[in-house]
Amino acid sequence: SNRVEAWTRDVDFLLRQEGRPMVNLTGDRKHVRVMEADWRNTDKAVNWIKEEAINLTQPFVLYLGLNLPHPYPSPYAGENFGSSTFLTSPYWLEKVTYEAIKIPKWASFSEMHPVDYYSSYTKNCTGEFTKQEVRNIRAFYYAMCAETDAMLGEIISALRDTGLLKKTIVIFTADHGELAMEHRQFYKMSMYEGSSHVPLLVMGPGVKEQQQIPNVVSLVDVYPTMLDIARIPVPQNLSGYSLVPLLRGKAENEVSPRGPRPSWVLSEFHGCNVNSSTYMLRTGKWKYITYSDGRSVLPQLFDLSDDPDELTNVAIKFPVIVHSLDKILRSIVNYPKVSSSVQEYNKRQFISWKQSLGQNYSNVIANLRWHQDWLKEPKKYENAIDKWL
Repeated sequence: SNRVEAWTRDVDFLLRQEGRPMVNLTGDRKHVRVMEADWRNTDKAVNWIKEEAINLTQPFVLYLGLNLPHPYPSPYAGENFGSSTFLTSPYWLEKVTYEAIKIPKWASFSEMHPVDYYSSYTKNCTGEFTKQEVRNIRAFYYAMCAETDAMLGEIISALRDTGLLKKTIVIFTADHGELAMEHRQFYKMSMYEGSSHVPLLVMGPGVKEQQQIPNVVSLVDVYPTMLDIARIPVPQNLSGYSLVPLLRGKAENEVSPRGPRPSWVLSEFHGCNVNSSTYMLRTGKWKYITYSDGRSVLPQLFDLSDDPDELTNVAIKFPVIVHSLDKILRSIVNYPKVSSSVQEYNKRQFISWKQSLGQNYSNVIANLRWHQDWLKEPKKYENAIDKWL
């Protein structure tokens, strides 16, 4: 489903691809271990620390990947739907202060950026939502974060109990955020802060305590950071920069033998739930988002110091800033060229997939995640695909 949706996003149609976001309360006030698979992996990691790591003479690295606080699969929406169920137990939900939950402001459909409208529609978020529904989705998400936090606590406790905490660096981060109904969306696949701004927490020897580092940094920095911690020479051709100098509270100009880290971070996305290749440049207070070839879809510019909720696109108001940020972006990545090659790739992949199905193509495509919409007017959508091809 994901691949076909990403390949066909240049087709001029709107199809809902996800289950509608919803909440599900399970168990009772004693039900602590909601995400059992994550807890099993956490237990394995804790046991390994207590039984293996404690006896090692060489330094170790332990990687623990958790699925939480990712929403759960949504069986109510049929087997081809994604994960749109926010699930927790009363034990965790009671840790959330409902009154403190901010209800995000939404633009009207007519004011929405065309890429936002497509994303909202494909994520099944264009229907009616009461304030209570939105508040619940956000509350359940925070409860899922609390459960994740407890797993991290187990790891830190195990390191403390074995005496390893004083000589172990702990890094906690994530691959994406959760919009949780900001901008009338849930999930990820967006350059808004809710999706692209991820936690990055570090503790351990040599890390200055209680500091918040204001610099924009990127997940590509994690790899050179880990090499640096392990005293392994960092290859010169990496996109990222070691965070160790920043973590130790050093000044920027002492940061790297490769020269200072760039003042920007880049993100790009070409997958499903977005009808255009998307590029983001963050630098200082500005966030610049541009799409496709840079001309056919309007870019967005947000002043995050003035507008942290990213509700006012000021691209038309500040053409000089747009021009200078676009110039920086093009010096990093030739994005119109990348977008064009992605479009060619999508068409090529779709054609070879379609050919592999032969006569069965229509049946298979009618059973993808979007089947409820597709089956209303299958001929219309088949014709749209033929026209695109």
